[in-house]
This record gives sequence, C-alpha cells and structure tokens, in this order.
Amino acid sequence: MFTGGTFVCPTRDALAQWRGYEWGHGPGMMGGYGMGWFGAIIMFAFWIAVIVGIVFLIRWLVVSARGGGGAGESALEILKRRYARGEIDKKEFEQKKKDLL
Repeated sequence: MFTGGTFVCPTRDALAQWRGYEWGHGPGMMGGYGMGWFGAIIMFAFWIAVIVGIVFLIRWLVVSARGGGGAGESALEILKRRYARGEIDKKEFEQKKKDLL
C-alpha cells in the first residue's frame, strides 16, 4: 500500500510495538492470568458494599433531618413521668392524656 510516496505495511506497523514475552509477561494484566473469578467476586462485593453504604447514608440523613425519627420517648411516657414526679396534678394529667389519645 502506498501513501504519499511511502510504502506502508499494515502488519509491520501492527507488530512494531510487540516485544514478545519478556521476563515471562504475556499480554494483558498480570502476565495474562488476571484475577479470574476471585477478582469478579471481589469487585461484585465492593459495589454491593458501596450501594449499601449509600442507602445507610441516605437513611441516616433522612432520620437526622426529621429530628431523631422516634428514637426518643413518646409524649405519653413524658406525661406519665411528669405526673410521677409530681410536676402536674391528677386533673391536669387526665386532661392531657385525653388530649393525646
């Protein structure tokens, strides 16, 4: 094949970078052996861990934005505790309990 007055040999150019198997290295990563199934399993586990981490991060952000998301005491428990301490009398306790329920 001629281009611009010079002869170009496609096979010669394709093999110009070929160095053979120097020091036991073949084509590809790690001498042609690669990681095989072990690498695929590790990569799969890595991406599952990333996705699970993102899900937990989003859940944590949503719960913290709501102000605890029910992690604290209920209003009725607080009312019972205040009545037990004597902060409110029986009449006020019954009225507030009726309002809550």
